[in-house]
Amino acid sequence: MTTRDGVAAAERIEVTSDQDVVRVRQLVRATAVAVKLSLVDQTKVVTAASELARNTLVYGGGGSVEVLRVENGRRAGVKIVFADQGPGIPDLDLALTDGYTTGGGLGLGLSGARRLVDEFEIDTEAGRGTTISVTKWCR
Repeated sequence: MTTRDGVAAAERIEVTSDQDVVRVRQLVRATAVAVKLSLVDQTKVVTAASELARNTLVYGGGGSVEVLRVENGRRAGVKIVFADQGPGIPDLDLALTDGYTTGGGLGLGLSGARRLVDEFEIDTEAGRGTTISVTKWCR
């Protein structure tokens, strides 16, 4: 069912464990298939979702993920919104720099996720939490 603004009802997952990150991946994959993203674009959006869901868990202390089917009149896509009430990101420019990490990983989480999707928005403030919205459109 699509609303008048081109957004279908969202499915929401609370992210409090590694198993929830797996559930996010599965839901994003199923939604990407349903909107007919190519296999390459399915892989990109699932990879981005996995990274961002893990960040929600590890850095945000848990939160929620909403997965939506969207349309803009010409094409369909998948929109995913990650939200947490964690400490926020004190230096967003630094956090979006390739190679920057606070967790000992490769430092490709935020910057890598941004490259894998068509639209990337982040709203964060130290002490207020973080909301990240990403969209991947069919080609």
